[in-house]
Amino acid sequence: MSVPALLAGYVLAQPATPGAYTLTAGRFWSLVAMLLGIAGVIVGGLALANRAGGKGNTGSTGSTASTAARRRRAFAALIAGAACTLVGGLVVAAADGGPGTGYGIVGGVMALVVGVVAMLLGGLALARVRRGATPEEEARAAGAAWPSRG
Repeated sequence: MSVPALLAGYVLAQPATPGAYTLTAGRFWSLVAMLLGIAGVIVGGLALANRAGGKGNTGSTGSTASTAARRRRAFAALIAGAACTLVGGLVVAAADGGPGTGYGIVGGVMALVVGVVAMLLGGLALARVRRGATPEEEARAAGAAWPSRG
């Protein structure tokens, strides 16, 4: 057997490694998980900041959101964070290689972190809604000055 035939057999037997910019299935699902997680962090942050959005927003500082809107945002952040964590965990569990192999392990680990942050923000916002805001917090959220006690 000649050397070129041996080399050709060796090259053909090697697995095709994906390029740095190739969108593999693992990278795709970790990207989907990250988009879910980032959406959850944004919605959870808005719910925690007590900001109104959409058509009812008046003025440059915004107005306080209703309790139902804050509760919906908090639940949306919780659900998006849980979905992000679940998909990121599945990507990490299904990965056969480390970083740079195309399995999306880095994106999956990042999705785990972002999903937990989204769930924390949603949980904090939900706890704040369930606790009920004091008049001082409502006035501060609306941008009004609250008189000092001293």
